[in-house]
Amino acid sequence: MKITKRNGNTTVYDDEHVKRSILAANAGAPFETLTEAQAAGIADQVFQRVTLKYELITTEEVRDCVIAVLREKGLRQTAKLYAEYKK
Repeated sequence: MKITKRNGNTTVYDDEHVKRSILAANAGAPFETLTEAQAAGIADQVFQRVTLKYELITTEEVRDCVIAVLREKGLRQTAKLYAEYKK
């Protein structure tokens, strides 16, 4: 699957990048702690969802999906920080 970045470049989707972004946002959430394995699981869920809908996706669409999955898992602080971090 391909992703169109904010600068307009298209590259291969990398769920490792999504995992690192989730962990970065989670680092600022004092009452929610994710392990690397949990963040990888969330990144995998995001990948599974977006591949069902898209062949080419934008970073904004990925961001929205990450936020939705984080909220579904009850990680509201992390979701809020992720949304602010990825503006």
